[in-house]
Amino acid sequence: MDRRGNQACSFRYARAIFLALSILLLGSVGANGQARSGTLPSPGEPPSIDSKKPDSPQPDFGSPESEMRARLILKAEKKQYDENVARAREASELATQLVDAYEAKKVFNSGDGKKLERLEKLTKRIRNEAGGSETEPDAKDIPGVLEAAVKQVAELADDLRKLVEKTPRHVISASVIDQANKLLGLIQHVRGR
Repeated sequence: MDRRGNQACSFRYARAIFLALSILLLGSVGANGQARSGTLPSPGEPPSIDSKKPDSPQPDFGSPESEMRARLILKAEKKQYDENVARAREASELATQLVDAYEAKKVFNSGDGKKLERLEKLTKRIRNEAGGSETEPDAKDIPGVLEAAVKQVAELADDLRKLVEKTPRHVISASVIDQANKLLGLIQHVRGR
């Protein structure tokens, strides 16, 4: 009987240990689940936008809002670039018209003066969009004869148009800025006469 009693006692002992371990394991899983659920938002609450930090190192890939913002930014940059190219084309056309008008009459009328003023404004805007700022015009390359100066205005305006068309929209071009500054100096010289 001693042997049967020993086996029954070991069986009860093993069963008690198994039961105790099972209770401990189930209790720890439940406690772990409760501890984690306190940090996550409940399913009924939308995640707040304020909780996202703008300085976070990880970008928000796949978010429809961020994709729309990125598309709108790209669209605005493209529109701004296209407007700048259109300004350069208009400036080139105005300069060509001014050359034709001067060659026909050998003098500028009030309409031509307005065209010169518009050409100056367009050139300043092109320079500013390219990242340049206002500088004093360089007077060393300005021809003394008005007819030559008007022809040079047309040449510089056409060169500026070509540079603006070639320059990618994300580039600050020193050559566009330099060309615009030369053209501005020449326009101001022609307008001063």
